Amino acid sequence: MSPLRVQLEAGDLLFREGDEPGAAFLIESGTIEVKTHQRGDEVVLSLLGPGDLVGEMAVIDDAPRTATATAVSAAVLFPLDRQQIADRLAATDPIVRSLLEGQLKRYRGALAALQGKQPMPDTPTPSERLGTGRIRLEAQLREALANRHLELSYQPLLSVAEDRVAGFEALVRWNHPERGWISPGEFVALAEETSLIVPVGEYVIDTACDAVGRLIAAGTCRAPFVAVNVSARQLAHPGLIERIVARVDAARLPRGSLKIEITESQVLDYTLVAGIIDVCHGHGIKVALDDFGTGYSHLCHLHRLPFDTIKVDQSFSRSMLDDVRSMAIVETIVRLGHALSADIVVEGIETPEQLEALRRLGCQYAQGYLIGRPQRLDVLLASG
Repeated sequence: MSPLRVQLEAGDLLFREGDEPGAAFLIESGTIEVKTHQRGDEVVLSLLGPGDLVGEMAVIDDAPRTATATAVSAAVLFPLDRQQIADRLAATDPIVRSLLEGQLKRYRGALAALQGKQPMPDTPTPSERLGTGRIRLEAQLREALANRHLELSYQPLLSVAEDRVAGFEALVRWNHPERGWISPGEFVALAEETSLIVPVGEYVIDTACDAVGRLIAAGTCRAPFVAVNVSARQLAHPGLIERIVARVDAARLPRGSLKIEITESQVLDYTLVAGIIDVCHGHGIKVALDDFGTGYSHLCHLHRLPFDTIKVDQSFSRSMLDDVRSMAIVETIVRLGHALSADIVVEGIETPEQLEALRRLGCQYAQGYLIGRPQRLDVLLASG
C-alpha cells in the first residue's frame, strides 16, 4: 500500500463507525458503500464511485465517524489529510464556511434521529457566527443602499503650485444604525464579493455628479473636479463608462469635472483597462492609478496603460522627510510622472514641511489632513 494512495479489495473496510477521523478520501476507482445502523438494522446511506469524496464530514468538524465505509469492489482512493482540508477551509469565504457548517449540523442531526440518538446541542461555532454576521451585514447594506443611507464625504486635493483646492476625492461612508461608522475597507470589500458593488458604485457616481454641480454653482473652487474610485468588478461590468458619461451629460457638467480612480491593489486586466481608458479619454474623463507603490504594483501598469494621474501611497510620503529611501522613491515617481505627462498626487500630507518638499519636487497635487479632512458636501458648501 502506497502512502499516497489506498488500495482496497472487495469487502475491505475503509473506516468504521465510531473511529476517530484521520483523513478523507477521493475515490479514484471502484465503489464504496457507506452504511449505518438504525435500531439494530443496517441502513445503506450511499454508494460512492470515482470522483466522489468519502469521510470528509468527520474530518471537517473533527468528530468520530458516524458511519462505516466498505469497498464493494476493488478500489483505489487518494487520502486527504486533516491539515489539507483545514487549510482550505481557513482560506475560504466565511459565509461559505458558515453554510457548510450549518449543513454538517443538519446532516448529523438527521443521522442521529435515524439512529435513534439524541442530537447534539446546536451551539454556533465562531466561524458560523462570523458567516451569519457577514450575511446579516450584506442584507443591511442592501437596505442602506435602497434607502440611500450611504453617505459621501469629500477630501480636498491641493494644487501645489497654485496653493488652492482644485478638486475632491469622493469617499463613501456608512453610518450603521447599530455599529456606527463602518470602515469602507469592510463594507466595500463585502460589496465587491457580491453584485452589490455595481449599484453601490453607481450610487457614488450619481451622488458625486450632483456634488460637482453644486460645487460649481456655489463657486467653492475654480473648475472643481471630483474623483471617484472604481472597483475591478465595476470595470468588468458592461457599459460602465457609457453610464458615467450619460450621468455627466444629464447633470450638464463640464468635461473633466468627474475623474475615475482605479486601484492597483487588484490585478489589472490590461486589455480591459486600456479599452476603458480609451473610452474615457474620448469623453474627456481623466483616469488615475490609485495607491501606486502598493499591492500588485509594477511599472508595467505605467508602461502599458496611459493613466492621466498617478497617486502615490501615503506610506511613502509620511516618512519621506525622515527616510532617504522614501524621499528618493517619491522624487523618482514625480520625475516619472513628468516624463509620462501624468499628474502626480501624493497622499498622506500632514505637515507644512512635507508640502514644501512636494513643492520643491514639482508635484502637482497634495492630499492629506494638512490640506483637509473628508467633509460632507453641506459642510463644504457652508464653508464657502
